[in-house]
Amino acid sequence: MKIIDAHIHLSNIKSFHETAETISFVDYSPSGILKEFVEAGVVLGIGMGLTETDKMGFPDYETQTPMGLDLTAELPPSIFTCVGINPYNLDKDALIRLEKMLLQPKTVGIKIYLGYYPFYAYDPVYQPVYRLASKYHLPVVFHTGDTYSERGYLKYSHPLTIDEVAVDNRDVNFMMAHFGDPWTLTGAEIIYKNPNVFADLSGLIVGTKKDLTLKSEGRFLDHLRHALVFADSYDKLLFGTDWPLVPIAPYIQFIKDLIPEEYHSQVFYETALKVFPRIQPFVK
Repeated sequence: MKIIDAHIHLSNIKSFHETAETISFVDYSPSGILKEFVEAGVVLGIGMGLTETDKMGFPDYETQTPMGLDLTAELPPSIFTCVGINPYNLDKDALIRLEKMLLQPKTVGIKIYLGYYPFYAYDPVYQPVYRLASKYHLPVVFHTGDTYSERGYLKYSHPLTIDEVAVDNRDVNFMMAHFGDPWTLTGAEIIYKNPNVFADLSGLIVGTKKDLTLKSEGRFLDHLRHALVFADSYDKLLFGTDWPLVPIAPYIQFIKDLIPEEYHSQVFYETALKVFPRIQPFVK
């Protein structure tokens, strides 16, 4: 089975380096992820653009839109980018830079960091971004749910805020990163109700293979299992890891155990081709 990892990171972010070194114990480097791709059978990865400055660190209000994958000067052939948006840097010049980046073949989507920046998905500041997404037929990925920083504002990352945007922009596909966890039942309703909203299953657990095994037992995942059954929308779900927060191969098995086998090809491969049409020529 071919596998697409629809949510990885390859940016020089201090917290990612620390997590790789002390929690997930992965080799957070271009060679490290390519080695994991080969071992796990992943044919393509989509990186979420993100940068930070020494002054603030992510979430960084002073970074420039668009944000990319700056851990390497040149992306490996199997890795593509959703360029990141800093809503504090969306003036005319920023939008010109963004549009130029959207013309690049390696750019396959746009990433908006709800919660990390204190703006709702429906805030007018993002309207030019949605217009560009529509113009170039590119999806918009939202961070939803818990933030990987105590400086985040959770009310902005609740998945319910995406409903209004989805209704008002039916010509744009949206993907909720992390299925809105821990508000997965709301996330389930959003993807069930809106034909243009999808969700990835990345970042549900941070740690090692042992952590994945331990948290798969007991009641820790009851809310997620409930949401998956409630949505009954397995064709709207995508596999993603949030690497380097977790090693790839064990996370694949973790998601396989949550998803009925008859939907594995959709979750791990086919739906990603639908949501990110620019990647299609590179995997067929």
